[in-house]
Amino acid sequence: MKILFLDHSGVLGGAELSLLDIARYYQDSCLVVLLAEGAFKTRLEQEGIPVQVLTSQLTGIKRDSSFWQSLSSLGQILPLIVKIAQLSRNYDVICTNTQKSMVLGAIASLISHRPLVYYLRDILSADHFNRANLWIAVAIANTCVAKVIVNSKATQSAFVAAGGKAELTQVIYNGFLPDRFQQPPENAIQLRQELGLEGQFVVGSFSRLSPWKGQHVLLEALTHCPQNVTVLLVGDALFGETAYVERLHQQVVELGLGDRVKFLGFRADVSSLMGVCDLVAHTSTAPEPFGRVIIEAMLCRTPIVATAAGGVLELIEPNRTGWLVPVNDAVNLAGVINECRIHPEQAAVIAQRAYQYASHAFHLDETCRKFSQWMELVKSFPNF
Repeated sequence: MKILFLDHSGVLGGAELSLLDIARYYQDSCLVVLLAEGAFKTRLEQEGIPVQVLTSQLTGIKRDSSFWQSLSSLGQILPLIVKIAQLSRNYDVICTNTQKSMVLGAIASLISHRPLVYYLRDILSADHFNRANLWIAVAIANTCVAKVIVNSKATQSAFVAAGGKAELTQVIYNGFLPDRFQQPPENAIQLRQELGLEGQFVVGSFSRLSPWKGQHVLLEALTHCPQNVTVLLVGDALFGETAYVERLHQQVVELGLGDRVKFLGFRADVSSLMGVCDLVAHTSTAPEPFGRVIIEAMLCRTPIVATAAGGVLELIEPNRTGWLVPVNDAVNLAGVINECRIHPEQAAVIAQRAYQYASHAFHLDETCRKFSQWMELVKSFPNF
């Protein structure tokens, strides 16, 4: 089985990390095509995965673009479509990893007569897409895609609610290799010293800094916690969201949080940093399609609290493998933080139970097995 993976982004976000995990499985029989340079290309090269970047200026097609703005970009994207079609003739299936790449891949698949798979990792709703782009994504999926693989039941439900055909969809959860998240205890001790966290109860947030990721809710919750509670914000702005980062810094000043909040930016040592934390908080204000950070925290044996929306509801069993709090509820979030601080033994029991659950329910081997099974079926579909 030879697969052409297509992703428009050069940024190493959650969707790209999930694609990376699957691409490793097909390392000797795939090509990852990107439409932008960036950290994702570098990571693929480091892993020995074939990658090619097609230079592009896709500024006209964005999540908030109107339908006519999207059409005006056709002159820019037609050469890219032709190139993708040419490349895809050497592969059995085209698998697109984002909405933008799905649009390009759909046209390319019609030219090359290769079946198209849309790996949908977004909640298709007004929280994330405008009406025109929702219509475009669903219309193309319904007419051009052989299979829509979704990363959660929440993603599946949103696709169907937006008009997508339910029979096209197949849920395959993101997969992980538990061994990749194991860190020696001395790493956490050393990092705590380096970061000046001795004697602190540490709450970590791991995601890009964006309004819908809700870091401002975590900062508000911190005002309801004792002085020995410190927050680590691991991540930074992407996609033109620097104004939000500035607002977070201003919020720290206005709330008088001082050195209780540490902005660490993007870090490669996420597992080590999760090992430093006494609790990981995932505070999205809109439904998450999946929530990689949640499973990563579980595999690091770090307790997790998250907002109860979207795919998160499929990952956490309340008070058994973690905690769920209402969206935008800083007071309830602070309550969980304080509960874990006061009762660390109980939190440790829940974290260990979560580790056992995640290491079996979300193992990468099973994800790749299901993905491979569906790719073989799609390859045999007629009319391609």
